[in-house]
Amino acid sequence: MQLILGLGNPGTKYANSRHNVGFDALEACAAFFQVHLRKRCFRLYRQAKVGGSVFLVEPLTYMNNSGEVMQYFLGVKPEDIVVVCDQMDLPPGLIRIRRGGGSAGHNGLKSLIGVLGSSDFTRIYIGIGRPAEGVSVVDHVLSRDSSLALQEGVMLASAALQDMIKGKSTEEVMLAYNRRNRS
Repeated sequence: MQLILGLGNPGTKYANSRHNVGFDALEACAAFFQVHLRKRCFRLYRQAKVGGSVFLVEPLTYMNNSGEVMQYFLGVKPEDIVVVCDQMDLPPGLIRIRRGGGSAGHNGLKSLIGVLGSSDFTRIYIGIGRPAEGVSVVDHVLSRDSSLALQEGVMLASAALQDMIKGKSTEEVMLAYNRRNRS
C-alpha cells in the first residue's frame, strides 16, 4: 500500500491559503484520476483510493497535528508514504521532491516524524515564498494566494504525483520535476 498525504487545514477559513497547497495538489491529482475524496465515518481524514493500493489522504486534524492520521494506517512503512506540503524556502511556482530529511521547521512534518518515529518518507514541497517584510510567518502561510505562480506549483506537484501513481520511480520524478517551472 502507498499512502499519499496532502497537508493543510480543514474548513473554508483556510481554503486557498498558502498552507493548504498540499490539499490543493492532492485534490487536483484526485480529479485527474476521477476519484473523490470522502470523509470516513468518525475519522479525522478524507480519502480516495486510486487503483488497487494507492490512498490519497487529507488529514483533517489541522496542520500541526497531521501525524495523528497515522493511527488509521498502522503498518504503512515510512518509505511507502509521500507527503505534499508548502515550503517557504522555494519561490511560488517551483517544487522540490526529496526522500527523507528533517522537518525544516514545518509543524506538519514535525508531527508526522514524531508519530512515525522516522523521517524516511518522500516529500513534495510546493514553493510559497517568504513573507514580505513586516508580515509574520503565520500570517503569510495562512493568507490566501490565488497567484498564477502558486497555482503552477500546485499543478506541477499534482503532475509529479500522477507520474508516481502511474509507476515512475521517485528518482525519475525527482529528475523530471525538481526546481523546474511547469512551462
